[in-house]
Amino acid sequence: MLNIFCEQFDFSPLAEAFEGEVVSDCGLSAEIVITDESEIRSLNAETRGIDSVTDVLSFPSLDGIRGAELRKADFPYETDEDGNIFLGSIVICEKRAKEQAEEFGHSYLRELHYLAVHGLWHLLGYDHMTETDKLEMRAKEEKILSKLGITRE
Repeated sequence: MLNIFCEQFDFSPLAEAFEGEVVSDCGLSAEIVITDESEIRSLNAETRGIDSVTDVLSFPSLDGIRGAELRKADFPYETDEDGNIFLGSIVICEKRAKEQAEEFGHSYLRELHYLAVHGLWHLLGYDHMTETDKLEMRAKEEKILSKLGITRE
């Protein structure tokens, strides 16, 4: 089970859509923060050395977990107060998500969920640095969005 903590939005359907996608002997958790341009620009500059606004940033707590079974015993220091393995944090720029939704011709809800799904796969060790990795990650993203009934409009 995946628990997503977000003060600004209810991502519980997204958490349910991830059911069966990751093998684990305990619950998993992640944090999503929706913020403004100033904050995400500052985080992007601080953590990546890129002084510009971006749509989403991911801050994984675990390394080398792509496709791996996640066992609580392997991550004793990444376990939260509820006994879940904490995967990390995702920060989404609300304004950028709204702009991209308009640019791509779909709803803000779809864009917000896409960015959250994208960030979650990053927390789980997936990336898009090579074309092969990008295709794999996009397929995983679309599978989750399909489970949510969120399609390209």
